[in-house]
Amino acid sequence: MQSNINFDESALAQRLMNHRREFHRYPEAAWREFFTTSRIASHLQQMGYSLCFDEEIIKRDSVMGRDADLVAKAQERAISWGADLQFLAQMNGMTGVGAILDTGRPGPVVALRFDIDAVEVMESQDDSHRPRFLGFASLAPGVAHACGHDAHAAIGLGIAELLAQEQANLTGKVKILFQPAEEGCRAGKAIAESGWLDDVDYFFAAHMGMNVPSGTLVCDPQHFLCSSKFDLHFSGKPAHAGIEPNAGQNALAAACTSVTQMLAIPRHRDGMTRINVGQMHAGDGRNVIPANAVLMGETRGENRELNSFMYQQVERIAKASADMHGVSVDICPQGEAIGLANDPELVALLESIGEESGFTQIFREKDFGASEDAGYLVDRVQASGGKAIYCLVGSDLTAGHHNGDFDIDESRMLPAVKLLFNAVKATQAKYAGQEIIYS
Repeated sequence: MQSNINFDESALAQRLMNHRREFHRYPEAAWREFFTTSRIASHLQQMGYSLCFDEEIIKRDSVMGRDADLVAKAQERAISWGADLQFLAQMNGMTGVGAILDTGRPGPVVALRFDIDAVEVMESQDDSHRPRFLGFASLAPGVAHACGHDAHAAIGLGIAELLAQEQANLTGKVKILFQPAEEGCRAGKAIAESGWLDDVDYFFAAHMGMNVPSGTLVCDPQHFLCSSKFDLHFSGKPAHAGIEPNAGQNALAAACTSVTQMLAIPRHRDGMTRINVGQMHAGDGRNVIPANAVLMGETRGENRELNSFMYQQVERIAKASADMHGVSVDICPQGEAIGLANDPELVALLESIGEESGFTQIFREKDFGASEDAGYLVDRVQASGGKAIYCLVGSDLTAGHHNGDFDIDESRMLPAVKLLFNAVKATQAKYAGQEIIYS
């Protein structure tokens, strides 16, 4: 299949960079992407897309890891940054937007997904950090686009622009999902269970970087890890640590016991398992028995059974630790991810169009080695009879993902747009019965 794409590449590359740098400057963490969603929605509306918000794309009962107080503060900040009040009202407190381009002609339903949230890390303050010395560093202390989702959102707008321009030559329907709360795997399940993807024939998602160098396309990454994110809330009783320590019930001690025991969970013989405790907060003063403690962690496993084994051990240890120290514990799920398997037909498709899309190296497989919220979306599409794929777009990085020194190679956004445009066109050709030669 030869692409008939025809546009001003340098002009589009400049717009992609502008989009990405704006999103980078105004980063918003999971479920708080009000300014980001507003800006994306504004561009999509101008392109002629029908927009979907809130319960049209998200099943509220399945939402995880959403703090109502933080959401309210994020809305206020988004307004101060200039978010469109019209779109904030349509969001109804729930970020993310789905866009639909319906040609009105028979054809496939193709969906593309782009995550939009930032990471809760402090961006580098070093003057050598490119976003800093070029003037687009994060304006939100402790929040930064240190994973590449700013580029993903820009790529989504780029492909939306090309598809809108090509609408007269397209058939069927295109759905573009700008997904909130990928970090922590908090939104994928709720979006899948909304049913918005149930009519999709072909689904595409991608991630930039992931230890893949610039110019490289990985068509079929392997070993996506299932994961469970959790908070443990220990509740005890305060007391003066000198006068009557016996009267207290030490929530911090229970949390510490849980940490040491969870990190000692034996790894499973049947495959890779992981556990991490990332944060713990407790206590009110040096001389006060801590009455409350919060522990934040995650488990991972290379399949659902192994991840379930790890999570069951966490539950057992948390309850035993609480009982040991005479406190109570609430186990609060915060996010979930399942594995995913790409459809071979779409793997072959990407291999066949990679070079013409601007990639100099095309690899079939590479270990992913992390968790991805898209697993629920891929699973939903495939369960409904569609085909789905998640690929990696290489980008040289200045530091690893979730690192304050992180930055991407912006020149790799344009090939990603071209790849997805060519992929959509290929599904159109297949629907029309034209022969597509796969490598």
